[in-house]
Amino acid sequence: MVVVSGPSASPPKPHKKNRRKEAKKTSVPAADIVVDSDAEDDADPTASTSAPPPPAEDDELMIDIDPSAVPSSSAPAFAPLADGGKTILKSETRRIAIPPHRMTPLKKEWVNVFGPLTEILGLQVRMNVQRKCVEIRTSKATKDIGALQKGADFIKAFALGFDVNDAIALLRLDDLYLDSFEIKDVKTLHGDHLSRAIGRIAGQDGKTKFTIENASRTRIVLADTKIHIMGSFQNIKVARDAIVSLILGSPPGKVYAGLRTVSSRMRQRAL
Repeated sequence: MVVVSGPSASPPKPHKKNRRKEAKKTSVPAADIVVDSDAEDDADPTASTSAPPPPAEDDELMIDIDPSAVPSSSAPAFAPLADGGKTILKSETRRIAIPPHRMTPLKKEWVNVFGPLTEILGLQVRMNVQRKCVEIRTSKATKDIGALQKGADFIKAFALGFDVNDAIALLRLDDLYLDSFEIKDVKTLHGDHLSRAIGRIAGQDGKTKFTIENASRTRIVLADTKIHIMGSFQNIKVARDAIVSLILGSPPGKVYAGLRTVSSRMRQRAL
């Protein structure tokens, strides 16, 4: 028996995978990606590209709102009034007391007192003899909402001692006021000292008082120890300063010099 020696049969080797081919297969997507990026760079920038969809939050915030319901930042628009814009004034009444020493002048000037009140302001006026006061009331002819206050100031000015023609200026002008104070508010004086202070304010034959009125464009009434001034705010201050200087003892000549300076400045401002 002949035994032939040959290569020993070895178990079958496991099949080895080709790593190069696998590497090529796995590198293909990467190559595709590189090619895509190059294509995007070479592409025309004006070409339309699909934008990413907006986030879900924007969709939630977009709410349809009625434009008429949104308030505008400009001035509010109100509906027209039913009566064509005419305001209905409530009926109001005012009583102005008249001092006893002004009752006789009021009787003499009654026509000149109630005439402007009814014609200019459209008020109803009557004299209450028992209460010794003048009563004024608004009516249908009253158009100005401040007519009642103007009428009360007019009658009060006449009651304080102002002339009717001077008091009518309160009805025609809006920047006129009344100011009252006493001598004791400036300095406490008694007896002859008080009399001399009043004499310095009035002057000989009223010369000093008239000079202050013309320089400051005001009207002044001296009623014993009380002083009433009618005019604009700045003019009242000028007249009051001059009167206070006279009460404190300043000579009239010094006060005249100050008034001339002030009046010249007022003329320059008016120009």
